[in-house]
Amino acid sequence: MAVAALIIAALYFGREIFVPVALAVLLSFVLAPFVMRLHSWRVPRTLAVLVVVFVGFSIIFSLGGLMVSQASRLARELPRYQQTLSDKIESLRGLMGGSGTLEQASTVLKELGTQLQHPDAADQPNNGLLRQPSNNPAPIPVEVKQPDPGALTTLVAIIEPLLSPLTTTGIVVIFVVFILLQREDLRNRVVRLAGSGDIQRTTAALDDAGQRLSKLFLTQIAFNAVFGLAIGIGLELIGVPSAPLWGLIAMILRFVPYIGALISAVFPLILSAAVGSGWEMLVLTAALFVVLELLAGQVLEPLIFGHSTGLSPVAIILSASFWTWLWGPVGLVLATPLTVCLVVVGRHVDRLKFLDIMLGDRPPLTPSQLVYQRMLAGDPIEAAEQAHEHLKNASLEDYYDTILLKGLRLAETDNRLGHLNEERLDRIVATVGELVSDLETHNDAEVADAAPADVDSNLGALVAIERAGDRPILIPEQWQSPRSVLCVPGASKIDEAAALVVAQILRRRGFGAASEKADALSMSKFFSLDLTGTLLVCVCYVDRPSGARIQYAVRRLTKKNGSVKVLLALLGADGITPAESPAGTLVAQGSFEVVLETLLQLVSEQSATTSDPENVVVAQ
Repeated sequence: MAVAALIIAALYFGREIFVPVALAVLLSFVLAPFVMRLHSWRVPRTLAVLVVVFVGFSIIFSLGGLMVSQASRLARELPRYQQTLSDKIESLRGLMGGSGTLEQASTVLKELGTQLQHPDAADQPNNGLLRQPSNNPAPIPVEVKQPDPGALTTLVAIIEPLLSPLTTTGIVVIFVVFILLQREDLRNRVVRLAGSGDIQRTTAALDDAGQRLSKLFLTQIAFNAVFGLAIGIGLELIGVPSAPLWGLIAMILRFVPYIGALISAVFPLILSAAVGSGWEMLVLTAALFVVLELLAGQVLEPLIFGHSTGLSPVAIILSASFWTWLWGPVGLVLATPLTVCLVVVGRHVDRLKFLDIMLGDRPPLTPSQLVYQRMLAGDPIEAAEQAHEHLKNASLEDYYDTILLKGLRLAETDNRLGHLNEERLDRIVATVGELVSDLETHNDAEVADAAPADVDSNLGALVAIERAGDRPILIPEQWQSPRSVLCVPGASKIDEAAALVVAQILRRRGFGAASEKADALSMSKFFSLDLTGTLLVCVCYVDRPSGARIQYAVRRLTKKNGSVKVLLALLGADGITPAESPAGTLVAQGSFEVVLETLLQLVSEQSATTSDPENVVVAQ
């Protein structure tokens, strides 16, 4: 914090130096592509830099001169519009009720101000006595005249207001020239300053910043110039005076995000109200700004710019406020490009990664981290919104495997480390339960670019048949009865959440699946576990269980019902080898989809009477 405060203080008190340097650096990003193009045409580098700088600043000075001439012309014409504006104000006052409460209050305040400024005059009517004339002589008026200023004094008075902007402009021009001339040398010095042992990362950061800022500035300048030209032409056709001036102001202020175009519309609206005899000109001017801003901001900018800035909307607003406070109006215009530089640095420098997280447009959390965070908060609504957004272009099984399962793995990792108490575990199970219930009626959309299945394998053939048909694979009647497949949590409440998901996936494919609570295999609840009519028990583990735990669970289940089959759904990142699985046990590792395909393979083999109950099937 102390270092940050010191840097901000240096930027604030040294703004007379840092503002020209920042302007020069950003202008060099704009002019560098033109210099490189001329240099590629065999033009000497020095000549290319001088030509580009001369042309660039000539355009800037020409636009500045046009603004000054238009502003001077407008200042001379303003007195003509005073009476029209006064008449419209009076008409508005009449529409609002004439001398209303506000007008009476204004009159009272004016009288009170007069009494406070002239107490003697205010007390005179209340005394009832006339003040007697004084015998003192009347004061003699004295007038002091300044001598006529000389030529030198007049010259100083003219030059003094121009001295500061001319000095700043000269510094900017000199810096731009030397930055463009020494571009490669400055790049090498930055690389050396960052450390020669990390040249790759530094080069990537410089290339990213250079390409992004050059593209951003050139595109934005061209886009804003077209916007300002359209505003100027529209105002000229409407009849608003000094239309080129307002077009240039609209072009400049549009560099200010969100509110720049609105600010640029204020003065043309006031002027249109003062010039026109009616309200038509004001309405047309307002319509011009609204239509062009909506067209530019909502249609053209997303198509042209996309996400080229790399900043979040909140970051744009915060940066505009911060740089305006720091450097004034110049900081407001430079806010977006300066913040883009900070985001690029944070993206490539580990110690400044927080800048990319706080200001960048990348999602701060991955989808799996977000769903886990919502589980911890007990918020199934946002989790369901995320799921529905993902399901627009993917299947429900894909969402469960790529997002929800990874979130459950994060939860299991924290649970193994002892970071989750019972309350948070209950929230996770409740959130997953409500999410599964919300997605119960979801129907997957057709995915046109689905990967082709490997028909050479049994699992691939099943998937290909299912994709080719209009309905899922037909499930034998005995597998459709209630509780024909029982999903049992292996150990923890995270496993209970996974069992809820597995049961829903199987029900969607026609199986009569149900799930149990987390303590279903415990000593107190196991004897009450009902396996009547159950053909297969799917024991779900999100974490990698030990071999002893697997053997214990399988042995108890087969002892309770010898005809039931056991499927181990190992959904963690690490699986087990076939040698670690008990004999006669099905093993599905890695994802919910593998669990489904393993069960479909079992049903297919039973239907073809080719299954061997003693075989161990390990589906990866």
